[in-house]
Amino acid sequence: MAFPPLHAAGWRENPGVDPSDRGGHRKELAATGHLARLWRPVGESRSIGVWRADDEHDLHEKVFGTLPLRPWMTRTVTALESHPNDPGGTGATP
Repeated sequence: MAFPPLHAAGWRENPGVDPSDRGGHRKELAATGHLARLWRPVGESRSIGVWRADDEHDLHEKVFGTLPLRPWMTRTVTALESHPNDPGGTGATP
């Protein structure tokens, strides 16, 4: 998933996005198990995440569809499954 570069003026121009709660929704998605991990590549404004949903429709509607920045996001979805040699895995599909 890629987010456009943001600055304070951009937040004011988008009244549906509250700059004081940028991480609040992330915490809610993590608590419900939809957001497993989130990274930001060094020197970039985009994010890479591991998201969980029952199927791709739920991922787009019930997870991505709830993100405040969704209208400005570019998403690439790649389905994942556990690797049998994953040292931290249980062998079950995530």
